[in-house]
Amino acid sequence: MSRKYYGFAGQILHVNLSTGEVDTEPLSEELIKDWIGGRGFNMRALYDRIDADTDPLDEDNPLIFGVGPVNGTLSCMGSRFNVSAKSPHTGIIGDSNAGGHIGSEIKYAGYDQIIITGRADRPIYLFVDDDEVTLRDADGIWGRDAVETNDLICEDIGDSSVQVAACGPAAENGVSFGAVFANGVRAAGRTGMGTVMASKNMKALAVRGTGSVAAYDDAKFREWDELLTRRILEHPDYESRAWLGTPRNVIPLNEGGYLVTKHFQSGYFAEAAKMSGEELARNYNVKPKACHACPLHCSRWYVVPSGEDFAGLQGEGPEYEAMAGFGSRIYNSNLAAILKCNDMVNRLGMDAITTSEVISWLMELNELGMVSPEEVDGLDLSWGNVDTTIALVEKIYRREGIGDVLADGVFKAAERLGKGEELAMGVKGLEIIQAEPRGMKGYALTFATATRGADHLRYEPFFEMSEDTDLAEERYGLPEPAKRLEEKGKGLLVADFGEWCALSDCFNVCKNTMVCMEVLQMHEVPDFLHALTGVRWTEEEARDVGRRMITLEYALNNKMGIRREHDTLPKRFLEEPLPEDSRESAGSVVDLQIMLDEFYEARGIDPETAIPLEETCLDLNLPDVAEDLRRLR
Repeated sequence: MSRKYYGFAGQILHVNLSTGEVDTEPLSEELIKDWIGGRGFNMRALYDRIDADTDPLDEDNPLIFGVGPVNGTLSCMGSRFNVSAKSPHTGIIGDSNAGGHIGSEIKYAGYDQIIITGRADRPIYLFVDDDEVTLRDADGIWGRDAVETNDLICEDIGDSSVQVAACGPAAENGVSFGAVFANGVRAAGRTGMGTVMASKNMKALAVRGTGSVAAYDDAKFREWDELLTRRILEHPDYESRAWLGTPRNVIPLNEGGYLVTKHFQSGYFAEAAKMSGEELARNYNVKPKACHACPLHCSRWYVVPSGEDFAGLQGEGPEYEAMAGFGSRIYNSNLAAILKCNDMVNRLGMDAITTSEVISWLMELNELGMVSPEEVDGLDLSWGNVDTTIALVEKIYRREGIGDVLADGVFKAAERLGKGEELAMGVKGLEIIQAEPRGMKGYALTFATATRGADHLRYEPFFEMSEDTDLAEERYGLPEPAKRLEEKGKGLLVADFGEWCALSDCFNVCKNTMVCMEVLQMHEVPDFLHALTGVRWTEEEARDVGRRMITLEYALNNKMGIRREHDTLPKRFLEEPLPEDSRESAGSVVDLQIMLDEFYEARGIDPETAIPLEETCLDLNLPDVAEDLRRLR
């Protein structure tokens, strides 16, 4: 008799696109105990399958979808999924995360993870229909945008409830930062996972499941859900998150002087109110939207009203990153134009953060007289030029003219042009988000140390903006972690929140609820997980899952050549103070080394090499990783 799983489907699905072979394996107790789910399952699988010699666009590079124990339940913390591979954009760990409904649908179909290898000999989409797995012809879908693809696949199957995660035409054209989009607009945007999908001649993953997810102690789990729902609804941030979503960040970041403006030349944008979440809510939003079972409904459906540019345009979003990326980062306050750019990158299937970086970088090169009209196809690259921005998005996805130069990201663009490398705003090949590191010191450290490159979601130290020095004293023994302009204690803060973010990605819930709103506390995790899964973790064992994952990811990057010198930031943030117009952040620079030393000590990482210590690996039950790293020391 097969084992009964609670909180898990109990199976890993393997699909070889080259041969059409489909196989399953049972989920092991060891995998559950050590990695919990989602990102944990994916990182363990990725570590075992790639190395420095793996070509990200070769058929041997796996594309892995992972979900966690919370997916498929009615838990109020949201439902997300991770998709992972070696990144064609950075050459190191590739991993991205998105919401919507497909994470739950994968569980309903009977799987906790889907590992896809090989390359189809023709364009296909993979259809997982419970235990029937087929490679279906995608000739009529290849080349279509992400929203169209979602609709066409549902039409092809004859079921509008089928859940789809697709790549867009940019990935098909080899743009290195092609994303995977679920429900048409839910972007697993970072590190080029859509490009890996397209390299396999795979247009999409479509899933339909008729199963369910059982809790070990259903009554207790329902109690947890009721408690967490109350905490969300009663949270002081609930109203602004539900009304505005992540664009709520525009005004406070601007008022504090750390809103990315004019490609990180300032932290203050005088016209920020015109592109704010409040302006979006007042004049464009018509309906809230939510991920599976989430009461926060922080996404929105918008319509551009008549009389404005792009009148009649409608869609879901945008999130803060696209708002600020096509807004203050390029010095534009035309909100309708921001919505147009967001719609374009979603449909074409590109990462909004990287797209906005390469465009704003090129605008700064133009401002400095570093590029000629001939090099940029004669485009007017003056700040905030919406027509040029739209033209560049088109050129990038087609890999046409200057767009071909930008289509592999800002670092490779600088290499091809032979100029502007010092102005490339990224780390380890990944472009920095819409947050000014000089005004957020904990985030500065996350950008430097995150294992997928310049990124905030590996650590998300939201606490540093709280000013709650009493709680900082209680948690870390000093007040500075609660102050965003202080460096002291930020290594402790980032290490702590790294474990919390790792667990969030293992559960595959939303970081807005679990991390930023902190509706679930670490000491509560064992009881919550036991009610759901029947498996017992202590609080320390739960923390160790996060520690184990970060250690494994560091080790995997170490095998691909990453060392301490790569845990850094662009020179602008280390040497150039924020200008006087940047409000209370004016004059700030990042003293990175003091934070790095503190972080490495907290993480059990060698401060000289940024390689995890052998005792760290052994303490975390990673003997194979310890052995691998011995060869690198």
